[in-house]
Amino acid sequence: MHSPRRLLLPLPADVRPYRSSVPIRAGAVLGALFVVLLVLVSAEWVPLLTLDGRVADGLHPVATGHRGWTHAMRLLSDWLWDPWTMRAALAVTALWLVRRREGVLAAWIAVTSLLGTALQQGLKAAVGRDRPSWADPVAMAHYQAFPSGHALSATVACGLLVWLLWLHGAGVRWVRGALVAAVVSVVGVGFTRVYLGVHWLSDVVGGWLLGGALVALSVGAYAAVAGRGGAGRPA
Repeated sequence: MHSPRRLLLPLPADVRPYRSSVPIRAGAVLGALFVVLLVLVSAEWVPLLTLDGRVADGLHPVATGHRGWTHAMRLLSDWLWDPWTMRAALAVTALWLVRRREGVLAAWIAVTSLLGTALQQGLKAAVGRDRPSWADPVAMAHYQAFPSGHALSATVACGLLVWLLWLHGAGVRWVRGALVAAVVSVVGVGFTRVYLGVHWLSDVVGGWLLGGALVALSVGAYAAVAGRGGAGRPA
């Protein structure tokens, strides 16, 4: 008997091949770490809550005492690194891919982004964690705290954009520059959320871990579906 043939999607032939096992393993590790953090947050583990409280209490006086810096942090958090800005960047990228007749890859990006938003909102409702509360807040935010939507959205968007650059054969300098910008954005937006007193530190770490896991698993699944998961050379 002949073994069944794999049904491969009509994906572009000019993209770089790579092994699916590496990102999938990375995604599994990040996902496991997120689950551990989720359990600790849900169980209200005292050492974690103590750390969250100390970080928040240390940054809040800085935010209230340096209005100029706080205004800059709000601009970065509410505009440049806002989740809707991140989603808009991915939407523009998906349209660009459609124009290049890479509809499957465009849909892959869109589904990954939507899945991140759905996971974020579902977990917020399920965990029901309250945000920090201040007598003199410098910023306001809605919905529950864990995980941080800003941190997750930035991680997903930046991770996918860097991957797309690499996938389409961008030069080393472009990829490195994009990677630096991505790291600054992901770390930066996490800091702004804690600095502004609208998230606990563990909320931000949770957003990073879940967003990273989602990107890694999506990247790995793409290679597997494209039929290049084990046959291609790592580029």
